[in-house]
Amino acid sequence: MKKQYTQLGSPRKPVIDNALRDLDYHAEMLSLLKLPPQQDRDAVMILHLGGVFGDKPATIARFRKNYLALPENVKARLVLENDDVSYSVHDILPICEELNIPMVLDFHHHNIVFDTDKIREGTKDIVDLFPRILQTWKRKGITPKMHYSEPTPAAITPRQRRKHNPRVATLPPCPPDTDLMIEAKDKEQAVFELMRTFKLPGFEKVNDMVPHVRKDDNKVVNTPKKKAKKKVKAEEEKDEDEEEEKREVVEDEEVGMGGPEGRVYWPPSQEHWLRPVKKVVKPKGETTPKAKNKKQQQQQKAAKDAEEEGKLMAEAVEAEVDAGVEGAAAGKKSKTKPKPKPKAKAKVKKEQEQEEEEDEEEEEEEEVKPNLALPTRKRRMPASSVGRRAGVERVRYKEEDVDEEEEEEE
Repeated sequence: MKKQYTQLGSPRKPVIDNALRDLDYHAEMLSLLKLPPQQDRDAVMILHLGGVFGDKPATIARFRKNYLALPENVKARLVLENDDVSYSVHDILPICEELNIPMVLDFHHHNIVFDTDKIREGTKDIVDLFPRILQTWKRKGITPKMHYSEPTPAAITPRQRRKHNPRVATLPPCPPDTDLMIEAKDKEQAVFELMRTFKLPGFEKVNDMVPHVRKDDNKVVNTPKKKAKKKVKAEEEKDEDEEEEKREVVEDEEVGMGGPEGRVYWPPSQEHWLRPVKKVVKPKGETTPKAKNKKQQQQQKAAKDAEEEGKLMAEAVEAEVDAGVEGAAAGKKSKTKPKPKPKAKAKVKKEQEQEEEEDEEEEEEEEVKPNLALPTRKRRMPASSVGRRAGVERVRYKEEDVDEEEEEEE
């Protein structure tokens, strides 16, 4: 039983009280299992020393004080493990030897957090510490335990290396009388992989998995009842009611072991052999390669159409400019218009016709009513502003009259 969040070195009393309550509860639960003597001793509670809280020596001193105050049933099951954040083997081992606590060696954690002052030559440095580590277990008559795992292939930094690989590729150099625990995401499949690789006892029972075949569950199979015909004798109905449902039950020794065919193993990255693949919900904005190609084709087509429409619009603009020059020669002031955006051919033609009709209507209105005054505003204006506005209007109309006289003379 591994506990990572029970802190006996915390400076906060509520945390220590919760840790004591948690440890006492689990120790009592393990005792109530009534295991055989050796198995009862081997049922331990693995604990990390926890955080440093800004001062590692002070934290170790608090842990020492709180450990000595623990009840004997908790002390008999509590063991310490080196972690991958703060406490190395060289930090934990002296405390275990002083307080008579067994030490769990985690090879993966040791490869991440270790004493930089020590010489590290492969696994030789940790192998040299095996006698001291094993002695912490033998003093209490408990079977030694070690943990092994491997980082993911893509891991580089210490934080990335803390993540466990789904399966392990090799075995560490641990003593033969040690319980080695494999910490891997694929759980029992990682163990089956090692059994097949190193031909460990029982490896011949681990066969390849057949897709979606599972016969190791002790499930009741109910045979469907036949639909009774409308006209059935009473005696036949009575016989059918007395018949028991046929059930196919897997033997107890075969449950969880692959059933009669022993199919319990699947190769790495082939988990869908055991169960159907879960439905994957694609996030918004993510498209398939096929959809991306289709979208690119649509964009290219739209760009090509826009280029052709742009050429047509350019020709239309040139025609409008020529028409404006001719109108200016006739005495009309040409008005510059913004360059229109590319549109469809039908729309461009229709807009050109509407503009020509509007221009003709404006010319007719100017010929019929050249000297009409501007409409008066409804609101009252100050006398000064009215006079100025009237003066501006008078001057403007006089200038227009002069222009008309000049044109008539010409």
